Amino acid sequence: MLKGLFLLDDFSLIYESVYRELKSYVDVYSKPRTKEEIRENPSLLNEADVIFSGWGCPVMDEAFLMEAPNLKIVFYGAGSVKYLVTDAFWERGIKITSAYAANAQPVVEYTVSQILFSLKRGWYYVMKSKSNSSFPVKDWMPGGFRSTIGIVSLGMIGKKVCNMLKHFDVNVIAYDPYVSQDEAEKLGVQLCSLEKVFSLSDVVTLHTPWLKETEGLINGDLIQKMKFNATLINTSRGAIINEREMIKVLTDRSDIFAVLDVTYPEPPEVNSPLFQLENVILTPHIAGSLFDECQRMGEFMLEELKRYINNEPLKWEITKDKASIMG
Repeated sequence: MLKGLFLLDDFSLIYESVYRELKSYVDVYSKPRTKEEIRENPSLLNEADVIFSGWGCPVMDEAFLMEAPNLKIVFYGAGSVKYLVTDAFWERGIKITSAYAANAQPVVEYTVSQILFSLKRGWYYVMKSKSNSSFPVKDWMPGGFRSTIGIVSLGMIGKKVCNMLKHFDVNVIAYDPYVSQDEAEKLGVQLCSLEKVFSLSDVVTLHTPWLKETEGLINGDLIQKMKFNATLINTSRGAIINEREMIKVLTDRSDIFAVLDVTYPEPPEVNSPLFQLENVILTPHIAGSLFDECQRMGEFMLEELKRYINNEPLKWEITKDKASIMG
């Protein structure tokens, strides 16, 4: 039987519901450990064939791997593994699989909820009702019939948003230079330039990974092109927006709303205008898995463990190339 170790900040958050079944496949030889405990007692890694991890996983560099000579696979019950894998990790030929698909689901749900609410200009009426202590006059709104939703990047989350939007009477356009016309047609999406996505959409939602090439991708000129009473939603990473330019446009154009679940820095600086602007809605990075939603990620890793033991292809394996483009 494989010997396994849990190594993460909060074991129960991700693995509590699957722990008993998981132990029927793996000899868990130690209680769950944090990276601080491993740093103090690295010999705990010596027996591990498999590691079950999540948020708080230590960087698996040469020094770490020297203490884990038997390590064959890491089950990472969270999203991107980019911060924890190293050249030494890949050179050892260790496999790693991630619950990024499970973590994507609540982001999709959050995004679609905000798209539909924004089409009714929901946040505008919430803010005006509070500031005026009365209901404002109903102004023009896009609504949910034949309005246009623009999606920037058709990765896993972007594609899932497209599929969920098929249930509504909206048009979907998208920008992603790496997606083929055939893929777009299957998703029911019309591919456009980034400029057209911003100028034609009633709601634009961002799902771009944070890479050096995408920093500041969304600038003031693009936001300025947005339609009257349009909404910008960001659940990806704050750094893909040029924040200074965005704030300038939102200050000048109170009709545009921005729903920001991520910022850069995060949280915003104390005196940031983002806290003051009435057309900016901030949520504290809540779109991803939180509380009981995190148990889904543990279930994904249990299913991956079963595939691994049965010598079946892993469904969510991360390769070196894939890790390099994950946000």
